[in-house]
Amino acid sequence: MRKYLFFITILLTLTTGVIVSNNPTAQAETYVYTTATGSHYFYNRNDRGLSHAKKVYKETLSQAQSRGLTLSGTESNGRRVVAKTTGKKIKRIKQKANAKSNQSIIAAGQVVVLNHNRPSFTKAELSLKHGAWAKYGQLDSLNRATTANAMLNYSLMPKAKRLPLYVDPTGWHNKKAHGTWLYNRSHLIGYQFTGQNNNLRNLITGTRSLNDPAMSTYENQVAAYIRSSRSHYVRYQVQPVFHGKNLLASGVVMQAQSIGSSSVSFHIYIKNIESGFKLNYLTGTSVVE
Repeated sequence: MRKYLFFITILLTLTTGVIVSNNPTAQAETYVYTTATGSHYFYNRNDRGLSHAKKVYKETLSQAQSRGLTLSGTESNGRRVVAKTTGKKIKRIKQKANAKSNQSIIAAGQVVVLNHNRPSFTKAELSLKHGAWAKYGQLDSLNRATTANAMLNYSLMPKAKRLPLYVDPTGWHNKKAHGTWLYNRSHLIGYQFTGQNNNLRNLITGTRSLNDPAMSTYENQVAAYIRSSRSHYVRYQVQPVFHGKNLLASGVVMQAQSIGSSSVSFHIYIKNIESGFKLNYLTGTSVVE
């Protein structure tokens, strides 16, 4: 019965798209990996728990949880691994998995490493004086989102079920082609970190590939580290880059630094592009190629 319901879910997703509001449209959401008969989901496609699966499926976290699936104990950064392995081994596992997943994105030219991948936070900006927090910059004169900053910790992660997205950030002219939606409403600070959802100060119009796998690869790295211990903190910043009066961002600058360790550390620029589409960054409209 589970296998039957699984394929019905996948079929509905492929035929109707992702529901993000009271009306069907596209949604920026966390995605996980599952199998047809398994009882767990995985954030990392390269997790050893999926190594013997004949076929691996990609679906939203909410879909997986609605079918009763739980996070696999074999997750490279999961709590079960933390309990059985040393800190050094955990670090090696994370670095190997993250390097492998990030390499495929960088090879496609969508991710550019900045400042030798070193975050530019000052000592004061890495202070835990105020504990966990998140701040979202004011919209600019064109109603575009600006820079979002946070000191992430497990305590900020949402406990309630996510509500549909219904607000439209600047440049939102979505369309479906090549079997998928062009745009997602992309969070600067991911919903899984702070529970901020329909907050225009935390949303931009992002291509499907910007949102996933590009941003989600790095977001899931941060999330796994935070979930592994409630004492873990990560200084985090995401800045959308708009040129001139463009309503569609050219990309985002992401940087993160774990406090008191080097487990999480990156400084990158992700281009807001999508294969098969020519984008008009001034308006957000597009032409299918």
